[in-house]
Amino acid sequence: MQDIDACVFDAYGTLFDVAAAAAHCREDLGDKADALSALWRSKQLEYTWLRSLMGEYVDFYQVTCDGLDYALETLGLDGDTALREKLQALYLKLDCYAEVPAMLKALNAGGLKCAILSNGSPKMLASAVENAGIADDLVDNYSVDQLGVYKPTPRVYQMAVDGLNVPRERICFMSSNAWDASAAANFGFRVVWVNRFGQKKERLPGTPEHEIKNLSELPPLLGL
Repeated sequence: MQDIDACVFDAYGTLFDVAAAAAHCREDLGDKADALSALWRSKQLEYTWLRSLMGEYVDFYQVTCDGLDYALETLGLDGDTALREKLQALYLKLDCYAEVPAMLKALNAGGLKCAILSNGSPKMLASAVENAGIADDLVDNYSVDQLGVYKPTPRVYQMAVDGLNVPRERICFMSSNAWDASAAANFGFRVVWVNRFGQKKERLPGTPEHEIKNLSELPPLLGL
């Protein structure tokens, strides 16, 4: 990929492992750990879309807590207040994927601006970035909280264009979420779909330019 001035990353599932919170509570959750993680993530995303359509915005931390409450009740775990609080706290400090720090260093060394564009609230993003130790490699964290509406509305992607002062066609956007990758490509970003989970392609407008398995493949794709 050529003529790229900036790399913009989705946060959850792309830089940060959304399954990490449940994984750190595997002893507490037992054989329900994977089911809780999957249902929690599913409801979290569904609530962002539904709230956007309803015009009833609350920040991503509240949406995350609501999704967790739904998952805990569904799995019969809603009586464990201590477990709920532990999972909520862990979500603020999700593990980043192993290749992320070195990947960001390589992009910065190549002269590319790097930023996050996420549904996450400013508090959540600041906590995750600090926990991962990657703050020095990011010029900014753009949160939908500034707009009061969630992805995939085009206004969210425009925030990166305005904030970085870089034309959309010179921004490389990465997401592990197939729907997000499609929406960003439809907006006009140069998109690399980080298909960590072996998803099928979405039947949506917008086609990513490249597909990779993890972010270690990104620097070579950009000639770095």
